[in-house]
Amino acid sequence: MLLSLFQQSCEQGGQQQGNPLLSLLPLVLIFVVFYFLLIRPQQKRQKKHQKLLQALNRGDQVITSSGIHGTIANVKERTVIVVIADGVKVEIEKSHIAGKSDKTRGS
Repeated sequence: MLLSLFQQSCEQGGQQQGNPLLSLLPLVLIFVVFYFLLIRPQQKRQKKHQKLLQALNRGDQVITSSGIHGTIANVKERTVIVVIADGVKVEIEKSHIAGKSDKTRGS
């Protein structure tokens, strides 16, 4: 029974061959949708984060990716020194700065 179904599908497949570009159209449409819904917004966020990291200055209030709030005491090439409490300084990779905080420290 399976053999006869396979033979019928082979015979029908040989008779109806459409445009191969038309069969790729759904795949291309899926890629376009993924590009505009996933890839492009992620690239925009990444560029915005890079600009934020390049604009870090001493005295900026920041939040790390782990949720620690602090004030930048020193900016180095790849790291920043963040004061998180009186007399407590932590050296953090710039890439782990999630954003700037608008709040003043201690409130």
